[in-house]
Amino acid sequence: MTLPRKSLISLSETPYYHCVSRCVRRAYLCGLDHYTGKSYEHRRAWLENKLIDTASIFAIKLCAYAVMSNHYHVVLHVRQDIALDWSELEVVKRWHQLFNGTLFSQRFVDGDTLSTAEWNVLKKDIEHWRERLTDISWFMRIVNEAIARQANAEDQCTGSFWESRFKSQALLDDKALLSCMAYVDLNPIRAKMAKSPESSTHTCVHKRIELLRKKQTTPPSIELFTGITSDSTGLPFKLDDYLELIDWTGRVIRPDKRGSIDAELPPILQRLNLSHDSWKILTTEFEQQFQNWVGSEHIVKQACERQGYQRVSKSQSFKRLFPT
Repeated sequence: MTLPRKSLISLSETPYYHCVSRCVRRAYLCGLDHYTGKSYEHRRAWLENKLIDTASIFAIKLCAYAVMSNHYHVVLHVRQDIALDWSELEVVKRWHQLFNGTLFSQRFVDGDTLSTAEWNVLKKDIEHWRERLTDISWFMRIVNEAIARQANAEDQCTGSFWESRFKSQALLDDKALLSCMAYVDLNPIRAKMAKSPESSTHTCVHKRIELLRKKQTTPPSIELFTGITSDSTGLPFKLDDYLELIDWTGRVIRPDKRGSIDAELPPILQRLNLSHDSWKILTTEFEQQFQNWVGSEHIVKQACERQGYQRVSKSQSFKRLFPT
């Protein structure tokens, strides 16, 4: 039975989520449509730019993303702490980048004085908008609607472009987060669309490598990496470790690629107690192995109990792939 979205996304359990959105019709989102011979490659940039732009407005960070031919993956980090620090004016300005707002909000931005009654009405709207700016469903809606409108206009047609619901998986611990990010960043390599992470355009790992090469700072919409023991916000990995891991994994899952494969696991996997065999399965079969909640078995059981689930499906995958 299909579960309601509110039971699949619970920020009290985790702020990290893997989302997938797929097209409904034969025409491709991106790439070359072999049925019509038409190229939609330019749409990759549409979607990548829209993801980055939307994340810069929301209190949601991009941990990983990959734009494929008829779907895309994104790993999101919901930052409620950032949204709570925004002033009322900041919330209104951000919402106005998406929608027109109300007459009161437009007057507020213009510096007009509002009456007490008007301000009370606007304050309720502002808190409602603040909540929506941390809402994954609203984030995906903004991205998907914009791309659907562009694609339909280009194709000179109307109707649905995306499936009615996006798929979401809650990432409950560091092992789940790391393996899902690698799974997403390596999607084009598994699909034989690219030969290496640095040539895998329209992915988050490619964007990170590009910024490093140009010695540019990471944009605020993309999540930062931190040291394993760091108390600061950001992903609990070092960027160098992650890039080394992605390169190593790309060689493992592509046996036709030249070059030797180091017999030892990268340090980041040793720290998380993930074996070579488990890692290979996680980075090639992540969606098939898990459904809604992903993490070590005891963490998933606790989350499911709190959310009122009757049972935990595929518990053997949690035991086998995420050893404690």
